[in-house]
Amino acid sequence: MFLSRYERMIARRYLLPGRGEAFIALVASISLVAVMLGVAALVIVMSVMNGFRAELFDKITGLNGHAVIQGYGGQLRDWREVVAEARKTPGVTTATPLIEQPLMASFQGRVEGVLVRGMTVADLRANPTLNRNVVMGRMAELTADCECIAIGSRLASTLGASLGSSVQLISPQGPSTPFGTVPRIVSYRVAAIFEVGVYDYDKAFVVMPMETAQTLLLMGDAVSMVEIDTEDPDRVGEILAPLAQKVVQSAQLSDWRTLNATLFEALAVDRLVTFTVLSILILVAVFNILSSLIMLVRAKTRDIAILRTMGATRSGLIKIFVTVGTAIGGLGILAGLILGFILLYFRQGVLSFLGFITGQEIWDPSMRYLTELPAKTDPVEVASIALMALGFSFLATLYPAFKAASTDPVQVLRYE
Repeated sequence: MFLSRYERMIARRYLLPGRGEAFIALVASISLVAVMLGVAALVIVMSVMNGFRAELFDKITGLNGHAVIQGYGGQLRDWREVVAEARKTPGVTTATPLIEQPLMASFQGRVEGVLVRGMTVADLRANPTLNRNVVMGRMAELTADCECIAIGSRLASTLGASLGSSVQLISPQGPSTPFGTVPRIVSYRVAAIFEVGVYDYDKAFVVMPMETAQTLLLMGDAVSMVEIDTEDPDRVGEILAPLAQKVVQSAQLSDWRTLNATLFEALAVDRLVTFTVLSILILVAVFNILSSLIMLVRAKTRDIAILRTMGATRSGLIKIFVTVGTAIGGLGILAGLILGFILLYFRQGVLSFLGFITGQEIWDPSMRYLTELPAKTDPVEVASIALMALGFSFLATLYPAFKAASTDPVQVLRYE
């Protein structure tokens, strides 16, 4: 839609109403601010939700893989054959044997429930999620011939343990006596403390070499599961379908979608509902543009009639008012994008400030699952938000534009 020189001049004049039209200017400014806030809110919330899902997925699959093969009864004795078969499957990148068992940890009278994870020394040193997030000590100290463990930072804080502390692990599967089974209690030195950023993991995980875990749990040469990573986590079911058929007699295969189905489905539903609600917020903001243009048309009825007598066409008037309304919406969208990106960049500072003002912890890791507020901006999604808001703004201009174009100069100027 191209405007002629005079149409651009009139549109520019209408974007900046004169002194006698301060109220119209105020409504137009409110419209711009409302669109700005709506767009900023939508960009911020959708980016945070995208970041939350991506960060959660990375943390969960970084420690649990894309799928696991679990032995019936909690033990997988032919795990070497399963690992070899998994590594031969097209699309599988890694297959890692693991031991996982919920136990109790005790230190200086404090007792906490923990999840003990046993891994081969090679896998321990190659795991990026653990090695990148060591805050104290070294994972290299965990070897097959030493009684060392690595624990999560929040578990260390809860127990009051630190680097070098001797933490006792309590297993109910101990030796049998005439009086029953005696719990097995073994002390281990804390060689490393890690913080992966997932609250539940940092509060419960105890990592140790596989040989040490097998000895503690009296498992012999068996493991609990085999963890599998694939080339494409979204196609994990398709990739592992042949493997699932081969291991069905001795084990069960579950992928990340099955293991965390409730969590990720809730995130998807929450994302859809949030997008819909905030889109309605933008729609409501656009109604302010509609009302300001209607008032502008009423205030400029005489001027419009004079323009018609001077040769202005109906299409020209439509283009003028469509341009005015779309320009207000476009400026609001641009300001909203800038505001949204600024707030996303300083999101942790904003949370800290809000917490300081309200005296409450805005981001509670025990409820939010992650220790920090994540954000991941999707350029396609941002473009969609901007186009949607611009489309709403354009639609809001049509009624007042056609109303202005239908002005009858004879009726308006009859008594002038």
